[in-house]
Amino acid sequence: MKRFRRHGHDSQRDRLKQELFQFNKTVEHGFPHQPSALGFSPSLELLAIGTRSGAIKLYGAPGVEFMGLHDENAAVMQVHFLPHQVELVTLLDDNSLHMWTLRAHKGVSELLEIGRFTLSGPPGAIPSVTRVTAVLAHSSGELLLLGTEGGHVFVVEVPGFRELEENNIIPEEYVGRRNLECVEALQENPLNPRQVLIGYSRGLMVLWDLDRRCAIQHFLGMQQLESVWWMEDGGNILSSHSDGSYCHWTVTGEDPQTEPDKQETPYGSFPCKAISKILQVSTRQGPPFLIFNGGMPRASYGDRHCISVVHSKAHVALDFTSRIIDFFVIREGDSPLSALMVLAEEELVVVDLQNEGWPVFHTPYLVPLHCSAITCSHHVSAIPLKLWERVQAAGKLQNTHYSRRPWPINGGQNLAPDPPQRDLLLTGHEDGTVRFWDASGVCLYPMYKLSTAAVFHTDTDPNDNMNQNTEGEWPPFRKVGCFDPYSDDPRLGIQKIHLCKYSGYLAVAGTAGQVGSCMNDELACQTVESTVVDLLQGQEGFRWKGQARLDLRQEPVNFPPGFQPFTLVQCQPPAVVTAIALHSEWKLVAFGTSHGFGVYDYQQKSNVLVKCTLNPSDQVALEGPLSRVKSIKKSLRQSFRRIRRSRVSMHKHHPNNAAKLQEINARLEAEALHEMELAPVQRKIEARSADDSFTGLVRTLYFADTFLNDSYHNTPALWAGTNGGAIFAYMLRLPPVERRMDDQVMAYPVKEIQLMHRAPVVGLVVLDGRGAPLPEPLEVAHDLSRSPEMQGYHQLLVISEEQLKLFTLPKVSSKAKLKLTAVDGSRVRRVGVAWFGSSRVEDYAESGLVVLTNQGDLHVISLPSIKMQVHYPCIRKEDVSGDRLLCLHQTGQGFYLISPSEFERFSLSARWVVEPRCLVEAPSQSRPTSPSSQPYRDQLDGASTQHRYVCPLVSLHQTYEIIPQDADHVFLTEDDHNKRCLSVADELPLN
Repeated sequence: MKRFRRHGHDSQRDRLKQELFQFNKTVEHGFPHQPSALGFSPSLELLAIGTRSGAIKLYGAPGVEFMGLHDENAAVMQVHFLPHQVELVTLLDDNSLHMWTLRAHKGVSELLEIGRFTLSGPPGAIPSVTRVTAVLAHSSGELLLLGTEGGHVFVVEVPGFRELEENNIIPEEYVGRRNLECVEALQENPLNPRQVLIGYSRGLMVLWDLDRRCAIQHFLGMQQLESVWWMEDGGNILSSHSDGSYCHWTVTGEDPQTEPDKQETPYGSFPCKAISKILQVSTRQGPPFLIFNGGMPRASYGDRHCISVVHSKAHVALDFTSRIIDFFVIREGDSPLSALMVLAEEELVVVDLQNEGWPVFHTPYLVPLHCSAITCSHHVSAIPLKLWERVQAAGKLQNTHYSRRPWPINGGQNLAPDPPQRDLLLTGHEDGTVRFWDASGVCLYPMYKLSTAAVFHTDTDPNDNMNQNTEGEWPPFRKVGCFDPYSDDPRLGIQKIHLCKYSGYLAVAGTAGQVGSCMNDELACQTVESTVVDLLQGQEGFRWKGQARLDLRQEPVNFPPGFQPFTLVQCQPPAVVTAIALHSEWKLVAFGTSHGFGVYDYQQKSNVLVKCTLNPSDQVALEGPLSRVKSIKKSLRQSFRRIRRSRVSMHKHHPNNAAKLQEINARLEAEALHEMELAPVQRKIEARSADDSFTGLVRTLYFADTFLNDSYHNTPALWAGTNGGAIFAYMLRLPPVERRMDDQVMAYPVKEIQLMHRAPVVGLVVLDGRGAPLPEPLEVAHDLSRSPEMQGYHQLLVISEEQLKLFTLPKVSSKAKLKLTAVDGSRVRRVGVAWFGSSRVEDYAESGLVVLTNQGDLHVISLPSIKMQVHYPCIRKEDVSGDRLLCLHQTGQGFYLISPSEFERFSLSARWVVEPRCLVEAPSQSRPTSPSSQPYRDQLDGASTQHRYVCPLVSLHQTYEIIPQDADHVFLTEDDHNKRCLSVADELPLN
């Protein structure tokens, strides 16, 4: 019988879906993966970071964020803002230049790519002639100077990237001569924009006049050049070199200058690493700041990543734990030097140079989420104000070593509305820490850190201070940054987190079978009580070959204000905890591993239930996580069994039945073709063998107050699902409140369900009489949810990897099911219940089940009808860490890792969307028209400069190729060079 659809009803439902569901990837939290370039605009107060994957990200004031992605799969090598404009230029490693702009649209700014350009060069030129190695954005905002690998410098008009070949300057007498080597640096005279300093890799520096198109002065360095810096007075130049030295040069006009005025090697006469970048910034009073990257003694500290800061008698070598990409300094208006911003490969560090001791700033964004590798995540929405304030206060006590000055980058305007609620994102890490993040808005701000390592005996010294340095040590190292990829003991790693926002209780579970219960409290010194739970229940013949358990400290431990562990459950064998559930109203915590599950009463500090789920064939579960190699003998045995079964099944069919089988198959195919219009093609679900590894592994635990024995008396219960498709239900008998501390909680087995295909159970949800999911513990008591409907029957929704199945309670009879695997071959990886509010009607909302599959797709399934509503592609199929660490929450939003250091935030709700809305306006004087109205040089420190030298500006709509006429002096002997040197005055052309 054909199915008839009511078109009016379907169209109405489709409109309602549009009001309820809308998929958006809104913002990326964390630190960009593999950064490769850094840029800064003092006029816009914007920071730009380019990555190896071709992404460009802009940051201003907290909440002001932009992101763009190049079409080319190429790394961003350099980022340059055009002075006093809202445009920036990026150079990729494929030698292409790209122009970006911040354009206002509907009241907010958008980052758009408006042009691209590849330097062509003269006809027949070799590739090195046009391979760009240095870029200078001219202070006029209309020119780019491009230094190349072949020693040429091209001048290109922007934003149109117009190259005028007829204006190239190529002196005929030097055509075909020896290559000038790579252009390492381009610097503009801070007092005269028509003078440019060109630095070549062999040590030669040429002062070039753009108006007269000739060289004014040559500086002949003897070491390979790394970088140059033109001081603010316009008369002095610093150059850094590959031997760890830097040189002072004076702009005198006498040509050539064969020796520097002064040469210094900061860290001794032994061979040193190169100083890759150097700058010197003057202060209003007192000596200047000298800042440089590298220069460490090669033999002793060649593996250190350091930036040295020298000011008067103060000398500090800031020691980073990852490679330094770039750095710059910040000035606030006319104030002296404000801050030093350093982009390292794994973190961004900003040093306060105004306060004594040079403390670091507490960054409001770009925080390295992966300071220790992330192992799990947990999101909690609508945090009560009391708990929020206590977490905030505890976090402030941990941040006293940070600078108290406000964040120095404040570009743009944050137009996003205030978040409607307070949200927390909790991340577990490999070093045993749990970090609390403010996830209410666009910025993922660090609030508090809980460390569980203090409870155990480890190799770390609790009095070890990262910032301590030995008195008189040389170089004077000082550790900065929080990125620390090394864990003292991998057993400390956090695997599961559960926070009750109403009671303030926190449960954390680790890699070595430890389950801790924490509560938010004031400063305390206490001993953590431990209980050992034997999940094998004395079974003989099993030998644990995995890791040993952690040793608990027996002496009292000092805990700062915040979350403090007060009880600890140690599972035996000490396998990884795979599931956890907390019911703070009943004061119970449930935990599960690959061997079984248990329930612990953290109020009486006693065991309630222990159940072994271990299959005797689970050799991998017995050997532990450190021995994952499957037995070759077992693999061969299983292979031969499959071959034997297939042969037996073939011999059972008699040859005379072949024709009958063909006829039956043909009829089935015809029926299938006839029904293709009514139902999608379904694949056969193959039953899984009971011998598969980890069938006893506990995948999910769920507390519920529902009907187990009859339809009249509801009772507290625990539901557990395993990797082998088994579901266990236990009735919990709780004593009255007045006798809660005296009488024990009792647990009785009531039901056991075995799924036919033994698919792993991913989730369990109990629906009340209205078909709505049961509220969270204490949610009804705080008047934040209506009481569950206890009239009528309850339903149990079992989510396995292959299908969703609905059972009635207490009879556990199948009512409905939805096959996911049968339709498209996908398997469920993550599941969560969410409420979707209408974007048009304020008081209308629906509950739904959000499912993530191994294909990276998100599905929303209605409750209790379990019908597919919408589905969206979200995560790349090959992104394993993305689906493993994805967390969903009740508002229809979620987080997943797109790299080891970044969370992607997404929303499935049309009402709840957290995304950046910001506006960046161009400076009031976007294009300087006279030298007296604007500073010529877009200072790295953002300070304006009074000009001492004024020269007429020529037309800026020109393109040149600059080859210094006297550059070949560096390739001559000293005698020949002295003979051929002419005075600059004789060589200068007259205008």
